[in-house]
Amino acid sequence: MEAGRKNRRAAGSRYEEQAAAWLEQAGLQILERNYRCRQGEIDLIALDGETLVFVEVKYRSGLWAGSPEEAVDRRKQNRIRTVARYYLYQKGLGEDLPCRFDVVGILGEQIHWIRDAF
Repeated sequence: MEAGRKNRRAAGSRYEEQAAAWLEQAGLQILERNYRCRQGEIDLIALDGETLVFVEVKYRSGLWAGSPEEAVDRRKQNRIRTVARYYLYQKGLGEDLPCRFDVVGILGEQIHWIRDAF
């Protein structure tokens, strides 16, 4: 793996850890970190009461490339939905389980949590 890619992955892991800690303080229980399958990846999977929450974490150091939340475009949302369906299937969880998709945007030191983002 090239050095730049390794550094981005390490930085991404650091921000995902920061987001997980922040969500735990908000009362969510983190079930999975970096869940991967053939269809893609979900950064965090958590439980908020009875609701299963699939969380995408995005970091930006500044707004020059747009806000972190804007990076979760329609294509990314569709991929996350596909991975979420596979997760439910793999874990034997029924489709009647309440689920939602959240985005945690980190801009510098600021954390912005969008519940039910898509």
